[in-house]
Amino acid sequence: MQPLPVKDAMLAVIPSVRAFAFSLCGNFARADDLVQETLLKAWQNIDGFEQGTNLRAWLFTILRNTYFSELRKRRREVEDVDGEKTASLSVVPAQQGHLDMQDLREALKLLSAEQREALVLVRAAGMSYEEAAEVAQCAVGTIKSRVNRARAKLSGMLGLAETDEFGPDATMVAIVAGPPRRNVNG
Repeated sequence: MQPLPVKDAMLAVIPSVRAFAFSLCGNFARADDLVQETLLKAWQNIDGFEQGTNLRAWLFTILRNTYFSELRKRRREVEDVDGEKTASLSVVPAQQGHLDMQDLREALKLLSAEQREALVLVRAAGMSYEEAAEVAQCAVGTIKSRVNRARAKLSGMLGLAETDEFGPDATMVAIVAGPPRRNVNG
């Protein structure tokens, strides 16, 4: 009796290969995909099969390796059906923020020294009005007034009406945005 051609032999073992695939993954659709992937890999590498050796064992090995390779790959992947995870990982281009920061630096130079100091202490350094007044050695109301006038002047110089007009740069948002958070301790 002559051995079956490789193609016929592969077709003959498909039910066994499919059963093995199902035993690995427990899902008929996934098992069918594994069998298809296995047969495709086997056919592409048919020259690597030695005539007279166990074709069934060779196919089972390909299937098993394919299954475990995909399992390892899936462990590193995160399912993100609604795109929420992807959105949280995306990075806003830095070019616009860099240009905005250059504009801000130039505009800050045009403020009076007192306004610039007050704005930087309160908005950029995150100090409370009270802390900034202590550093600047003036009244709290004076600091509030300087910060307000500096913000208004900067917004005018930079042509900003809304804080979202100048990109995602946190420093820009901190300096030009509304009043700082109140200090809970004082």
